[in-house]
Amino acid sequence: MSSVPVAVVTGSNKGIGFAIVRAMCKQFPGDVYLTARDPGRGQEAVAKLQEEGLHPLFHQLDIDDPQSIRALRDFLKEKYGGLNVLVNNAGIAFKVHDQTPFAVQAEVTLKTNFFGTRNICTELLPIMKPYGRVVNVSSMASSSALGNCSQELQKKFRSNTITEEELVELMTKFVEDTKKNVHEKEGWPNTAYGVSKIGVTVLSRIQARMLSEKRKGDHILLNACCPGWVRTDMAGPKAPKSPEEGAETPVYQEISP
Repeated sequence: MSSVPVAVVTGSNKGIGFAIVRAMCKQFPGDVYLTARDPGRGQEAVAKLQEEGLHPLFHQLDIDDPQSIRALRDFLKEKYGGLNVLVNNAGIAFKVHDQTPFAVQAEVTLKTNFFGTRNICTELLPIMKPYGRVVNVSSMASSSALGNCSQELQKKFRSNTITEEELVELMTKFVEDTKKNVHEKEGWPNTAYGVSKIGVTVLSRIQARMLSEKRKGDHILLNACCPGWVRTDMAGPKAPKSPEEGAETPVYQEISP
C-alpha cells in the first residue's frame, strides 16, 4: 500500500477541473488523479499535462454511475488506504436558450450536480484520511437562486439543523414540482442549475457539521466554493475569468495549511 498522499478531482478532463489538476500537480506533494466519464478524453487530458512536464494519473469516474464511484473508492482504499484531497468539480448546465423541456432539464441537472455529488461524498467521505480536505465546487448561481425562493424554502435551506434526508426530500420535490409544472407556485426559482447548486452548498454545510461532530479529532476540512464566471464549454466564451483563475479558490482550499 502506498504511503504517498492522494488527491482526486472529479470531472477534470476540461475546464475548471482540468485547471485544478494542473495547479495541483505543481503544488500537491503526492499523486493527483484526473477523472473523466470517457477514458479516451481522460487519457487525452493526461497526455496534454504530461507534455507540460506534469504527472497526473487517470481513473475513470462517472458520478452518475454508483458502480463507477464504488470502483474508484475500492481502488483508493486498496492502493492508498484512503484519500487525502477530494475536489467535487463534476457538473453540468444546459445553455440558456436550450429548448429541452424544463422538467427534463431539472431532472438531468439535479441527477448529476446534486445527487451525483452526494453519492460521491457518501462513498468517499468515510475513507478520507485525518487532516483531509474536501472542496465542493458550487456557484454564485446558488445564492441568487436562493434569493428567488419563497421565504418558506429559504428558511428551510438556511436552517442550521437541516438534515441530509430533509435536503434530499427538497431536491426531489423540486424535480417533481417541475414535472407537474407547479414549481413556481410552490416557491421555486426558474433555474434548475441554480437549485442544484443550492443543494451542493447546503449539502456542504450539513457534511461539514457531521464531520466536526462525528470525526472531530480527524480535523477534516470541508468547504464549498464559487470559482466565479469562467470561460469554459459550460459557461461560454464571454465569461471574464480564465479556467486558471477559476481554479484558484478551490486549489487554495485544498492546500492551504
